[in-house]
Amino acid sequence: MQVTTPNWPGAASKAEPRPVNGNTLGCLLQPKAKKLIPQNNVTNSQHFFALRLSKDDLALVLKALANASAVTDPEDLQIVKNGGPQDIQDLVAKLGKQSDSVSFTKEKLSTGVTLISKPSNLNVPPWQMVSAVLGGASLRTATWWGRNKIYTTTHSTRITCWSNSLEDAGTVEIAKTGQWKDGTVIGLVAGQNHAKLGVSLSKTVSYAIFGDMNQEGTTLRSDGCDTSQNGRGGLFFVVENKTLADDMKLLLKGKTAGTSAADDDRGLVRSKSARSARYSVTQRYKDCKKQRSIIQQQRQRGPQSF
Repeated sequence: MQVTTPNWPGAASKAEPRPVNGNTLGCLLQPKAKKLIPQNNVTNSQHFFALRLSKDDLALVLKALANASAVTDPEDLQIVKNGGPQDIQDLVAKLGKQSDSVSFTKEKLSTGVTLISKPSNLNVPPWQMVSAVLGGASLRTATWWGRNKIYTTTHSTRITCWSNSLEDAGTVEIAKTGQWKDGTVIGLVAGQNHAKLGVSLSKTVSYAIFGDMNQEGTTLRSDGCDTSQNGRGGLFFVVENKTLADDMKLLLKGKTAGTSAADDDRGLVRSKSARSARYSVTQRYKDCKKQRSIIQQQRQRGPQSF
């Protein structure tokens, strides 16, 4: 399962529970600066992508994670439960190390899903890389989009943070809003959305893409090609399915970021809907903090108080 929730899951087995938080999806505490800060995974939109894996698929995913320098610790039993065939255990044991790779990988899994791995040393804008790996497919993306923004790019956009191993990228749009089926507008930028979704725009291909990475970084070498997500690794699962892709196009239909800060139709001014969404997030943060306080008081009183 690929998830975008920063703090869930937090325990690999019942035998090694996570201290304080358990394995809750919602209100929890995160250590920061020697303090426990209330956080809530559900104050922003998230995505969950589950896929059946054969043994060969699992080996490919583990190799892709190693190529991407996935952050983990195979020796920490709280977050990694290693087992099964010895060759699988050996691949798991190799995780948690910085990869020297500068080459993306692209593999077809037994389900027909394409798996793309971006290594952390391939310092290019993530979703432009995905577009290039998919033959220059034009994409519309919805990710956490707040700092070091990569704006919408077109076929003619100058991208100097690039690799000779990649073909040219197609258009990559930044969706700032989307909509539910009933037409309700939803926010898709930082502070509203933490999912990492992409969908092809062409009528000739139907890609629904679930990724690990945000559209934050840079397209220009002068800004430092290892900036933000450019300098990180991650996976992308590409599902070629017209029904799913068409539904995702409708979900992501809405306002599109411009090709630069000056061209962006939102600019530096928050819209009323964005301010409302931020207020809602702030209120939910307060509610989460209050709930955590109540739970801690109940724990101090003993099991009978629950």
